[in-house]
Amino acid sequence: MFKRTIAVAFVSLSLLAVAACNTVEGAGQDVSSAGRAVSDAADDSK
Repeated sequence: MFKRTIAVAFVSLSLLAVAACNTVEGAGQDVSSAGRAVSDAADDSK
């Protein structure tokens, strides 16, 4: 029973870690996109 609990906890934490990595990657893409938009706006105002 204890081994099963440990296995379930490990799988759950692994899935959470994978989801977090994808979330951070998506946030990075959003920040990059916002940076490009600000840069383009700055270039247009010159």
